[in-house]
Amino acid sequence: MVTFDQKNWQIFYFNETVQKDIEKWPSNLLAKYIKITALIEDFGPHLDAHLTKPLGGGLFEIRVKAKEGIGRAFFCYQTGSKIVILHAFIKKTQKTSQRELKLALKRLKEIKHG
Repeated sequence: MVTFDQKNWQIFYFNETVQKDIEKWPSNLLAKYIKITALIEDFGPHLDAHLTKPLGGGLFEIRVKAKEGIGRAFFCYQTGSKIVILHAFIKKTQKTSQRELKLALKRLKEIKHG
């Protein structure tokens, strides 16, 4: 029997800084991020494309939008239904900056190769 109290997926943060960066997001963005991560914990990361999106090479993003702006959190999988949030930021332009993407990819490489 499956209970609704038990989470199927676990979310971890690459480091404390990533988690603190997200906690500094404007309140509406943070609230939506929390709702999306709760959905991920219950149903896994393959949600509607407006909420999560695969970027290729094992990198994915959580997509958060509110009146205060747009937030992104890059993540990857680990064995055992674990998700690691690698990097998070508030978008300043329509296109995701290469600097933000490169940092997430560097951290992804660290996770995969130690």
